[in-house]
Amino acid sequence: MVTTRATAEDSPDRSDRSAVRTLLRLWPYVRPVRARLFTAAFVAVVASCLSLVIPLVLKWMVDGPVADRDPAGVRLGALCLLLLGVAEALLFGLRRWLVARPLAGVEAGMRADLYRHLQRLPVAFHDRWASGQLLSRGTTDLMLLRMFLAFPLTFLLVNAVTILVGVIIMLLQDWTLGLVILIPAVPVMVTCVIFEKRYATVARRAQDQVGDLTTVVEESVLGIRIIKGFGRHRSQARAFRELSRTLRGTELRKARLLAAIWGVIVTLPEVAIGAALVLGAIQVADGQLSAGTLVAFLSTALALRWPVDSIGFLLAMSQEAATATERYFEVMDAEQEKPTAAGTAAPAATATGSTGLKDKGLRFHSVQFRYPDAPTGSPAVLDRIDLHIRPGESMALVGATGSGKTTLTALVPRLHEVTSGHITLDGKDIAELPREALRELVAVAFEEPTLFSASVAENVLMGTSDGAGEPELERALAVAQADFAHGLPHGTGTQVGEQGLSLSGGQRQRLALARAVVGRPRFLVLDDPLSALDVHTEAAVEAALRDVLAETTALIVAHRPSTVLLADRVALLSDGRIAAVGTHHELLRTNAEYAHLMAGTEEADR
Repeated sequence: MVTTRATAEDSPDRSDRSAVRTLLRLWPYVRPVRARLFTAAFVAVVASCLSLVIPLVLKWMVDGPVADRDPAGVRLGALCLLLLGVAEALLFGLRRWLVARPLAGVEAGMRADLYRHLQRLPVAFHDRWASGQLLSRGTTDLMLLRMFLAFPLTFLLVNAVTILVGVIIMLLQDWTLGLVILIPAVPVMVTCVIFEKRYATVARRAQDQVGDLTTVVEESVLGIRIIKGFGRHRSQARAFRELSRTLRGTELRKARLLAAIWGVIVTLPEVAIGAALVLGAIQVADGQLSAGTLVAFLSTALALRWPVDSIGFLLAMSQEAATATERYFEVMDAEQEKPTAAGTAAPAATATGSTGLKDKGLRFHSVQFRYPDAPTGSPAVLDRIDLHIRPGESMALVGATGSGKTTLTALVPRLHEVTSGHITLDGKDIAELPREALRELVAVAFEEPTLFSASVAENVLMGTSDGAGEPELERALAVAQADFAHGLPHGTGTQVGEQGLSLSGGQRQRLALARAVVGRPRFLVLDDPLSALDVHTEAAVEAALRDVLAETTALIVAHRPSTVLLADRVALLSDGRIAAVGTHHELLRTNAEYAHLMAGTEEADR
């Protein structure tokens, strides 16, 4: 099944979405720390308003002590200005302290929720999504959200209050000069509205492109052997450069938009301040305005430069945060695997009308499967599968490439959900079993083994309960003929590295097999677990596996006759259907397709 992985090109245009409504979705995460955030905002408002008291002190000084040549008054005014500056600095420092720890906790909590949610999403979701897109949501996007909560969220409020109070002060000083200062307000607001809509689209595109770039880097690192082996470093570098160039163009587009709004926001207020200065100087010369009032007015206008100038990048950061929130909840809104209440499992006899031993073991009842994103009307991958593996029996599953063997094995631990029909374990429908309980009963080893950046022991013991220890580990390694682990630099405590690439393919496959058998599962599903082993090692593993298979019910995907001979019976899967069931020797005599498959594998093994 070929799936299309989500990339930046797949992201819909959401330029019409409400940034405020999107950001409000963060409230459940912010609510536990709201007291500190509100306190920090209040402290910042007080600190910012203190800066507006400075012009009033200057007015008093100019019209009073300076005009009266009173040195004591000047010193008193200077002391007041110093104290106001120190108080403002301390309050802003307090604000920073108030938000640092709780917001780091908010980010950590959101990241933990995202990781937990990813573990609960179905395999079909991970088939569709590029890993880099998920990584960027858990790193870059959450960093943007923490920065937004720490700075823009507070200062959008602080600056709005500061501008409002400042404008009132200026109007009280001289209403005519105040109106001059207010002239740019309308064009600035119109510019902000246009900027916000355009920047939202570009910000979304840039963050999606970061995800695509992360995917390329990750795939290049994990596939470095392929790249080097086939000499594809130039083509990979070219693909990386093209994505980097695309991202660079998008970032430059963001920079141009930001430059445009800054040009308007900075220029128009500066022109208004210049006009107010000229008009105010004329009024002072005519005796209509005191010099102190003009100084206070201009000082207030200059104090408002930062709140006004910052509107552009505060809006930009808010749009990026809204986009990050949107991207985060795109994953969090994805539907998890549907939970199953414990204790609700019903015997298959309820659905089939039959009882007795024939319902024991592992049984497929008219199972049909079609991938969720398959085109409407496309044929099912598996169609009307009826198969019964009796308790304690091992059954080999044989079929041509693409016949659906791996898909069939993935249905047992519910990595995929059946489209119709049902599967039972000892008479209980697996769809009604809690997944945790089901996966304690069923152990799986895949053809492509996945190891984690952990020790050999940790990788193997992942297949059993937390109480397992050295005896279980040694038994599992012995079954899988993985005694090589003891010869590693630190024995079973050796870190195998990312994806286990420090080990050979056969070594990884044996450790994956050890992980499957370490917990003595009641049901064992093996997807061609010996394909990477040489003939001699395979024979040793098969000999050890016979004792394990005698204690469990097993379904084994097999290609080699030697693996098939491990099983009590064989099922032939052809074009998504069970074509024949019998012993190896029976099928060799009676089924031409099976005989052809076995003849081909024997020839390949020679």
